[in-house]
Amino acid sequence: MRRIMFTYFTSNPSSKALCSPMLLSTFSHFSLFHMAANMYVLWSFSSSIVSLLGCEQFIAVYLSAGVISTFVSYVAKMATGRFEPSLGASGAIMTVLAAVCTKMPEAKLAIILLPMFTFTAGSALKAIIAFDTAGLALGWRLFDHAAHLGGALFGMWYVTYGHELIWKNREPLVKAWHELRTKNTGKGGGGRSN
Repeated sequence: MRRIMFTYFTSNPSSKALCSPMLLSTFSHFSLFHMAANMYVLWSFSSSIVSLLGCEQFIAVYLSAGVISTFVSYVAKMATGRFEPSLGASGAIMTVLAAVCTKMPEAKLAIILLPMFTFTAGSALKAIIAFDTAGLALGWRLFDHAAHLGGALFGMWYVTYGHELIWKNREPLVKAWHELRTKNTGKGGGGRSN
């Protein structure tokens, strides 16, 4: 199992398997604490993002964010020559956090262990981006700072422009997909007709 986990559930640009780990690595975590921290942040922001985007669009954005943030991590690793593997949902979760903070910058947030200190969502997003930018520039290895930045920038872009450019214009793509499926079903392609 260890070889399978390392090959397919960790992302590394020097690996034999490059594409599937871009998505699958978002579902693996280094430790129980790593998973708990990511799931707590996702849970904290999930109701807001689902109310903004709806369930289907949220799932599409979340899975896309996992791939995009991993791709940004690949680029940073290639540029720096550091090929250590990465894993976890942090990049995709940063997309969710950044999207919510971009759409609701005046929302009040607090840290779970320090609830007496509150700050705006916009300020939190700026601080997180500054932290990850510093981490990437200074070569810190605490987190995959490139994946965090890629996820945050994708989240900000998506709620500002992507929803209009992609989600609202998806109908021709969906129609072409259904026509292709229908055509293949008629030729004995094994597809299911509705």
